[in-house]
Amino acid sequence: QVHLVESGGGLVQPGGSLTLSCVASGSFWSLYPMGWYRQVPEQSREFVAVITSNDMTDYGPSVKGRFTVSRDVAKNTMYLQMNNLKPEDTARYYCNAKPSTAEGDLDVWGQGTLVTVSS
Repeated sequence: QVHLVESGGGLVQPGGSLTLSCVASGSFWSLYPMGWYRQVPEQSREFVAVITSNDMTDYGPSVKGRFTVSRDVAKNTMYLQMNNLKPEDTARYYCNAKPSTAEGDLDVWGQGTLVTVSS
């Protein structure tokens, strides 16, 4: 079993910043790629960012230049630094990982953390 737990969401004013964290636990050989997605009610989940095992990154067009994904391998943690936040960034943000385990390759999601951008 592999578990992902997100944290760091909250209420922030437009133009503000937040940093989300995603901590992985369990038994695995590799966690990557890991990514961030977001979803608002009644809409499909939207790709935000991804990071690979060799630190390659990619971003969704609406966040490119404002968000930065990074990782701490020793802590099995992925981060999402969000700057210049806009009301349209309001969503529940989910962490995703594709770990390789003794049981095979998995596709794991966290429970999400809510980000609200409002004045």
